[in-house]
Amino acid sequence: MNTLTPRLALLLTLPPLLWAGNAVAGRLMVGTVPPLALNAMRWLLAGLLLAPLARGLFARPQELLRHWRYLALAGLLGVGSYNALQYQALHSSTPLNVTLIAASMPVWMLAVGALAFRVRPTRRELLGAVLSLAGVAVVISRGDAAALARVHFVSGDLLMLAAVFCWSIYSWMLARPPASMKKTGWNRDELLMAQILFGAPLATGMAGLEFLLDGSQPIAWGPGLALALAYVAIGPSLIAYRCWGIGVAEAGPALAAFFSNLAPVFAALLSAALLGEGPQLYHGLAFALIVAGILVPARKT
Repeated sequence: MNTLTPRLALLLTLPPLLWAGNAVAGRLMVGTVPPLALNAMRWLLAGLLLAPLARGLFARPQELLRHWRYLALAGLLGVGSYNALQYQALHSSTPLNVTLIAASMPVWMLAVGALAFRVRPTRRELLGAVLSLAGVAVVISRGDAAALARVHFVSGDLLMLAAVFCWSIYSWMLARPPASMKKTGWNRDELLMAQILFGAPLATGMAGLEFLLDGSQPIAWGPGLALALAYVAIGPSLIAYRCWGIGVAEAGPALAAFFSNLAPVFAALLSAALLGEGPQLYHGLAFALIVAGILVPARKT
């Protein structure tokens, strides 16, 4: 794991900021577009936008076929499953619950690392997980501990839990790719494009199945949907995935996971801005706890 520099901290802070907006956008699109259709359109548009930057990938199609197993699994977990499950969860859950479930990511990331990659969590990482989760609890409770007892979970929360598990495996795959993947010479744009080439058809197939099983919800085309698609394709997809891939490779999945807990803070601040309310004192306390949860495992002994 590299030293946590300002550049690395910025790379790992941008994704949760953009993903917090993604949760809000997904919730706003309920009733406008089916969740799996939204995910498919998101990645098809992201692929079209990314293609010119990843044109070197198409000059060597044999490399795609050679590594199809790794790319298919990465595309399934990172492109086809995570966002589809999140958008589906937002149809019966709320951005608040979704970010609460996502707050368990450091725990899942440490567990996947220990079980699948034999990377044992350190005491600092375990302490960081406790501090970070405490910060999330402060956001969820709005500074009132009794409010935690009034948070109700629904079926969509289980979908979000599955999404977090998929993302944990995906992040470790980025950090620990097989040796053959390191010889491809692909840059970050080409690697993400390769994942989209495998994940987007799967997402499209799932959207088609969604339409066949429940075609009662038509897509309400309009400026609002166009703006939402532009945002989720560029911000939470292209920018966030690229930053996350670099950050995970340099910092390691365990430390990167702690940054994901900034999402509830950002979501609370975004909600406050939309409601015309300023930040509250508990936002500052939550931010301090989450940052402490990041710095403790990042500190060199």
